[in-house]
Formats: sequence, structure tokens, C-alpha cells
Amino acid sequence: MPLHLENLSLARNGVRYLDRVDATFRRGRLTTVIGRTLAGKTTLLRTLAGLQAPDSGDLKLDGVSIASVPVWKRDVAMVYQQFINYPHLSVLENVAFPLLRRGLKAPEAQLRAEATLAKVGLSGFAARRPSQLSGGQQQRVALARALAREAPILLLDEPLVNLDYKLREQLREEFRGLFAEETKAIVVYTTTEPAEAMMLGDEIVVMHEGRILQVGTPVDVFERPASTAVAEIVNDPPMNILPGAVVDGRIALGSYRLALPAHLSRLAAADYRFGLRATDLHVDPASEIAGSLVFAEISGSETFLHVETAFGPLALQIEGIHDIALGTQVPIGFSTERLFAFAADGALVVAP
Repeated sequence: MPLHLENLSLARNGVRYLDRVDATFRRGRLTTVIGRTLAGKTTLLRTLAGLQAPDSGDLKLDGVSIASVPVWKRDVAMVYQQFINYPHLSVLENVAFPLLRRGLKAPEAQLRAEATLAKVGLSGFAARRPSQLSGGQQQRVALARALAREAPILLLDEPLVNLDYKLREQLREEFRGLFAEETKAIVVYTTTEPAEAMMLGDEIVVMHEGRILQVGTPVDVFERPASTAVAEIVNDPPMNILPGAVVDGRIALGSYRLALPAHLSRLAAADYRFGLRATDLHVDPASEIAGSLVFAEISGSETFLHVETAFGPLALQIEGIHDIALGTQVPIGFSTERLFAFAADGALVVAP
């Protein structure tokens, strides 16, 4: 049975960290919780672990309330952002330590620790101290210690955030394989990175300012974001949100008028907020729509252009390395077939 949160709220010093949170986390599924900094992700995990008590609401595991169960009685394993390892113990001793504390005999604890180290690719490092390992290896030790416990709830609080980009990519792939084997555990993984959330999660929970905005599969959340806030959170760079309207059967963006594409043909005349991903924009010398370049960023083999237009700022993600002077007028092309339409209050109306 699942871990179910019912109307969970928590506030401290007038700041609301969790606001009437309802969610269900299921066994054998990896749930990624995505949100910006201060969205409430860490508070949510700490509440699940019993490190913080909610002001109201309930947590039920297998139908039994655990809201009042103290942290030391909850069978929860947690991996933090920082590499929390015991520096005076070997890698093997680090992984075996919580097993011994829970009453497992030394031979059995060692066997389980060795098996878990093999699972995370550290079987050749059992005798080393954490200080003799790289950052990625130290995080693997912390993960192995959590996995070895075989706890019914495994919580991971942005465990890759302090690693370099290439190492994060490598460990994401490894984590996906490891978590696929955790068929008996409830696994909850927090991140600020859309790519990480999409790659790892069987289900995605989008949080903002202590509230859950949307829950769904990666495809659901990415293709049909429930609001402009979700669309910005699950895209990197954030989805462009443009104020506009439907006037006389056409899309009005500032002084520009565009034909309504088929998927938006039934929109009533009203004000809307239109969404476009940065990848759906390109430089088009033939376009009448243009804006002034205010910032350019080269990332690997791609260039991000930040342009100020008459109807608002736009971010373009284009292939290749481009050296364009600031202030240059950039002609912008896009297909209206890729437009999202949101109501004035931000709720999704139509997705492409």
C-alpha cells in the first residue's frame, strides 16, 4: 500500500512551508518532486522522515497514521545534498554501520554492505576512507548506506546538486537503474532540474511555495502543464510566457497579428497568455517579429539568446555557437502550431 499525505500543512515564524499538501507515493515507483529553491521540497522530505512535525494533516503508511511516530521509530532512509559519511570509518564500515545499529549480526551486515557496494560500483573501494574518494564516489557511499537498510521509504534530497555536470549525467543514469530494482520501496527524489526529474521519475510532483501544482507522468507534466507556473518550472530555460489576446479570429501579440493554428481555432475572443519553449524559437531573417538582444550565453554546442520584444522578453535556444553583439535586432521565427494557450489566471486552456 502507498504512503498517503492528507491536507498536510506546516508553518514556522509566519512562513508557510507546506500548504494543504495532498499526495500519494507508491511502492516500486520513483517519484521526483521538482520545484525551485524554497518550494518546500526539503521540508516535505523532512516531514516524511519525521524530522519535522506538521501543524495539521496526516501521513498514512499502509493505511496507518505515522504523523505522531517519532523519527527514531520510522523506518526511513535518507540521502542528503552533502556527502554525509563517517570520515574515521572505511567505506565498508560506513555502509554496515546503520545495519549494526539496528541489531544485525556483524557477518550478515558485512555481506549486505558488500553486496550493496557492488550494486553502486564501489566493490573495489571497501577498505578506503571517504576522504580518499571523489565527490561522486562519496555520494555513492551515502546512497549505498541508505540502500543497504532496505527501508520501506527512501528519501533523496537533491543528492547530485553539488556534483559537476558530467558526473551528474553519469550518476543519473546509474541511479535510474538502481531505483528500478527498488520494487518494494517508496522512493521520493527532489530536484530543481527538469531534465533530472523527467529522466528519473515514474511520476512527477511539481511544487511551488509549499503547494503541489500538478502530479503526473513526465509526459503528462511536460506536454500538458496545468499552469504557466508549471510550464516555467519543468522547462529549462523556463517556457516563454507572452501576454496576448485573440482578436477578430487572430492572435494578437503586441502590434503583431498571427493566424490561429488548428489547435487554437476554437479559442474565444479574450486575453490569454501564450507559451513557447525556447527550443521552438529560431532566428529567421524573413520574420517581421524582432527584438533587441540583451544577453547571449553559449552552453556547449548551443547558444541561448535573451531578446527584448515589444510584447515581452523571449529566450531562444539555438544550435551552434553564435557571436552576436548586444543590442542587435534579432528576427524571431516560430510556428504557431507550438503555442500553448493559458487563461489570464495562468491555467492551461489548450496545449499543442
